[in-house]
Amino acid sequence: MLSRILLGALRIWLGWQWLQSGWSKVNSPSWTGKNAGVAVSGFLNGALAKTGGEHPEVHAWYGWFIREIALPNAKLFSYLVAYGEVIVGIALILGFFTLFAALGSIFMNLNYLYAGTTSSNPEMLIAGIFIALFFLSAGYYGIDYFINPYIVDLYNRVFHKDKKYHPR
Repeated sequence: MLSRILLGALRIWLGWQWLQSGWSKVNSPSWTGKNAGVAVSGFLNGALAKTGGEHPEVHAWYGWFIREIALPNAKLFSYLVAYGEVIVGIALILGFFTLFAALGSIFMNLNYLYAGTTSSNPEMLIAGIFIALFFLSAGYYGIDYFINPYIVDLYNRVFHKDKKYHPR
């Protein structure tokens, strides 16, 4: 029971971090407004500057990804980042598809870290990993409590036709 409460609190904290970050981006014209792509281009160009030197902060393969894929599609990536952060934040706060929200959080944090930023990303990455590993407990006090039995039942009907299992 205590683990469910602690993981639920961690899930809500992580969701709040993403929601705050994404909400400020969604309401910024340089992320999702008429100048969409400007902010993400600045961020990505800063990451590209960290690909050189004897001990680069950004790996060469990630620099290639930024240069060849992300920068030419900066406007698209700008919307993906802003709305991705909001969606992951809301899903984590509500405990809705907790595993997928935690995996989205891990994916975004890894991208920020690969781009050479730290800030709170290591702590958020570790929180996301814990939530993903223990998603049933992390989402227990949330919408997942109500939908997981149906998902498990559907899974068992498709893959284990002879058994019926409910997690509670």
